[in-house]
Amino acid sequence: MYNTFAFLFGLLIGSFLNVCIFRIPRKENITTTRSHCTSCGNVIKWYDLVPVISYLLLGGKCRNCKSKISVQYPLIEILNGSLYLLIAGVMGINIKSVLMMALTSALIVIAVIDWRTYEIPFGLNVFITVLGLINLFFDRTNWLLYVVGAVCVSGFLLILYAATKGRGIGGGDIKLMAAAGLFLGWKNCILAFIIGCVLGSVIHLIRMKVSKQDHVLAFGPYLAAGIFIAGIWGDMIVNAYISSFTV
Repeated sequence: MYNTFAFLFGLLIGSFLNVCIFRIPRKENITTTRSHCTSCGNVIKWYDLVPVISYLLLGGKCRNCKSKISVQYPLIEILNGSLYLLIAGVMGINIKSVLMMALTSALIVIAVIDWRTYEIPFGLNVFITVLGLINLFFDRTNWLLYVVGAVCVSGFLLILYAATKGRGIGGGDIKLMAAAGLFLGWKNCILAFIIGCVLGSVIHLIRMKVSKQDHVLAFGPYLAAGIFIAGIWGDMIVNAYISSFTV
């Protein structure tokens, strides 16, 4: 029952994520402005806002102007719902998993926006920082773990940023790893960064090979994937790695 609720709730939040993905880069209000068709501007009725189902019933088109609706909308909803389901299945339902769900939604928005614009909205990094502070409060006996996490990777990236005069790494990536480190702790933050680097290198090289063109690397999506993996399985991976060196 809890897993089903997590999935359905994830679908619902996924609908809001689509609003964030579309409006944040355009500096539009994400809370007070009613949902509307991006082609004709018609306000969308509540019964056309049911995650996934409305898209299918409408045939992927606006009810008013019949303009095609991007398949991104149901995909983001399903992705968010599926990841919530995964989190609930792995971590159960508790304060840590609820915070992880909120972090995951923020990472999805960051990944899509950075992929398209090569920018990570500052407000999303602030949101992850708040999640990190809440997590620190509930695990305050280990406060040093999280404080070090906030600077261990971001500090290195800040040095890289200064050394390359901003050409080696983006400022948004630095802030993202600082916020994520506060949430994950230093061990999992380093793991997240390593995973992000590996994924970024492999996938980026494949993209360049397939398209035969140079691509500017949007690092945010790969860091987001690394942060998610470390947030779910980080302790298990780190402990397995450490135990491999013990007799």
